[in-house]
Amino acid sequence: MTQSRQGSSVLNRRSFLVKTGAVGLATAVAVHRFAHGAFNEDMEVNIGLIGCGGRGTGAVLNALGAATKVIYPATGYHTEDVAENATVVRKNIKVVALADLFPDRLEACRANLQKLGRDVPPDRCFVGFDAYKQLLAVPEVNYVILATPPHFRPMHLMAAIEAGKHVFMEKPVAVDVPGVKLVLKAGELAKQKKLGIAAGTQRRHERSYQETIRRIHDGAIGEIIYAKCYWNGGEIWVVERQPGWSDMEWQLRNWNYFTWLSGDHIVEQHVHNLDVMNWVLGTHPIRAVSGLGGRQVRTDPKYGNIYDHFAVEFEYPNSVTVFSQCRQINGCQNIVGEFVKGTLGESDCHQMIQMKNERWRYRGPNPNPYEQEHEDLIASIREGNPINEAENVAISTMTGILGREAVYSGQSITWDDAMQSTTKLGPEKYEFGPYPVAPVPMPGRYRFL
Repeated sequence: MTQSRQGSSVLNRRSFLVKTGAVGLATAVAVHRFAHGAFNEDMEVNIGLIGCGGRGTGAVLNALGAATKVIYPATGYHTEDVAENATVVRKNIKVVALADLFPDRLEACRANLQKLGRDVPPDRCFVGFDAYKQLLAVPEVNYVILATPPHFRPMHLMAAIEAGKHVFMEKPVAVDVPGVKLVLKAGELAKQKKLGIAAGTQRRHERSYQETIRRIHDGAIGEIIYAKCYWNGGEIWVVERQPGWSDMEWQLRNWNYFTWLSGDHIVEQHVHNLDVMNWVLGTHPIRAVSGLGGRQVRTDPKYGNIYDHFAVEFEYPNSVTVFSQCRQINGCQNIVGEFVKGTLGESDCHQMIQMKNERWRYRGPNPNPYEQEHEDLIASIREGNPINEAENVAISTMTGILGREAVYSGQSITWDDAMQSTTKLGPEKYEFGPYPVAPVPMPGRYRFL
């Protein structure tokens, strides 16, 4: 992991290309070779999906190369179902096992796969808190997709790596510091076992981002002075509590709205933008200088205990400031993206670089990054040189946690201090029944992890 102390091992743009940016370059090469059949294209990929909700179903369809229809309702589950007339595009990829806590979520995913002529037999469909263990025990599974609520991701990742499986995991990858550390540990074990890990931070697999940030690293805008990132949008889907649901069942079905399950939206959603900031700057923040946020609009109990807006000032090495905002409130200005200002110009990190007398815009091909992230991982596995994104996504997840804790507490927090936390969010034992909702964090009273 990069040291956070200024002047010790801060990465500059050039060394970052060697250390971290090489992943993007390597995957681009792998995709090129895959397209020309220069390696073992016949290796069969047998997918086991852990977490069969909307994103899990979408992820497995992305891996197959089947088009999806995505719907985000105001209430009820968001869905990523098979699009009309969709077909499987990828060769030698099968879905051989499914696991979920809830039978209805598993069966909805299974029905989508049946529309593509891909049925998963009942004896390979596992339900319950230990369903992931049953799936990982299936010898045929060699590629696992992790799409349960983020709270469970660290232990599922470690279990998958210990079982010898390649892993695609959705973001974020943890909700607390012990979870981040477990992901880092699993990433190191994966390297030893030559197993691949890719993450759902799909911007790292988007050609326009890759080329724009490559040019930034090559000095197109000079030395970076400051940066900004945003995920300001509307409310996301909410699942109303139904008669007969215990506290635990409702929270698990409505997981976005509980910090112990999602990490709050600064971690669960804004991680995408924070990941771009870390990618561009080649390191993580030294500290969260100051943060503001709260629960101003979404005050109904159905919205659990998370905030509806955050704003954080991060200090990065070399006195670079990153301003971060995220909001989930309807009727406001929406802005999602990233921006960097340098001594020679500025960029949106995505497709545009404005220099003093020249403007560059990305005009090349831009395949669907939700599919490309699977294609890159599978290509690297078939090549025999699997990519490993565990560290990058763990550090970006930790960046969100650092910002959350600064806002919750109303305090400035350093990276090094935050990394000392041993607090684990969530219950000691997973079982249906009573589990009271934690109070909404109040700045000035709340103490960081």
